[in-house]
Amino acid sequence: MTAGTLEIRRDGERIDLVAAGSWTASHAHALEGLVETAEKAGPGPRQVDLAGLGEMDTFGAWLVQRLVRSGGGDGEASIVGVRESYRDLLSRVAATNRRTPRRRTSETGFGGWLRSIGRSVEGLGGELTTFVQMLGAVAVAIVRTLAHPRSFRLTSFVNQLDRVGLRAVPIILLVTVLIGGIIAQQGFFHFRKFGADDYVVDMVGILVLREIGVLIVAIMVAGRSGSSYTAELGSMKMREEIDALQTMGRDPVQVLILPRIAALVVALPILAFLGSMAALYGGLLVAWGYGGMDQLIYLARLREAVSLTHFDVGMIKAPFMALVIGIVACSEGMRVKGSAESLGLQTTVSVVKSIFLVIVLDGFFAIFFASIGM
Repeated sequence: MTAGTLEIRRDGERIDLVAAGSWTASHAHALEGLVETAEKAGPGPRQVDLAGLGEMDTFGAWLVQRLVRSGGGDGEASIVGVRESYRDLLSRVAATNRRTPRRRTSETGFGGWLRSIGRSVEGLGGELTTFVQMLGAVAVAIVRTLAHPRSFRLTSFVNQLDRVGLRAVPIILLVTVLIGGIIAQQGFFHFRKFGADDYVVDMVGILVLREIGVLIVAIMVAGRSGSSYTAELGSMKMREEIDALQTMGRDPVQVLILPRIAALVVALPILAFLGSMAALYGGLLVAWGYGGMDQLIYLARLREAVSLTHFDVGMIKAPFMALVIGIVACSEGMRVKGSAESLGLQTTVSVVKSIFLVIVLDGFFAIFFASIGM
């Protein structure tokens, strides 16, 4: 069948569009150009004549609707000469996407500012809903695992524990040693003006055990392991592996997400402990090399300054931070669409959200422990 044609005629104010030939997707390039030319004919009443039409598929029917709608409204356009075999197709396409386009409003001034706040609040509600849904799905998976312990994927758990725990130890130790040394150096630099060198040990010990140790480790885990979780699950979503799991009757949350979150909850307290000890050791090195403090004096002062309560405060936070990181990372991974751009975007969003929520959670814990006297 020859490619479709479109003839444009003017009858006073009315524009007659006479279609002929094959209006199918195989002639898309030529037909698109004809329709674009007809759309530029200007507004006014239009009549689309399909009497000479040979073949037409859904693509061709949609082009006919473009011709009708380009006239300025349903009351100013009509279709004549329609074959009975194409009448139902045209009516179905005509009923599609009949919503009136929303008029774009100005984003300037006080009204635009209020609208931007409203959209932000709406988006925040959606993010909270996604987080709660994933948390609920993980809780259901935990209940199912407790009811049927053999369903827990122990091999996957051990593999994830090795990846997020054991392999993260070197970088965690290196960074926390540096952080502890920097805190001690700044303490000696400023406290020495007041002859209060001994209080540097108090500051390093309390700050590291209560706040900095677990917080720095959680932020590093969010950037290292959280992004990895999002990228892995997102890649599985793009390759339809998660859909395949559901087709086989397996729950992706129980198979993929639960072992990852469980490994993170176990690994983060251990990493926080090692990081805190490394930070204290970094403070010891700086106190000895920069502050001229004997190592035994540092250890004795540290034993007086800190207590088991300070250590408990830091360790209690760790599993909750791990849970938040795991939930955010996995939920963002499950939201990846079918493009590489979406994967990169959700991975970035995962890291930013995780770090933000970890800091907020640390603030809530600080208020809570202060209120109960810990």
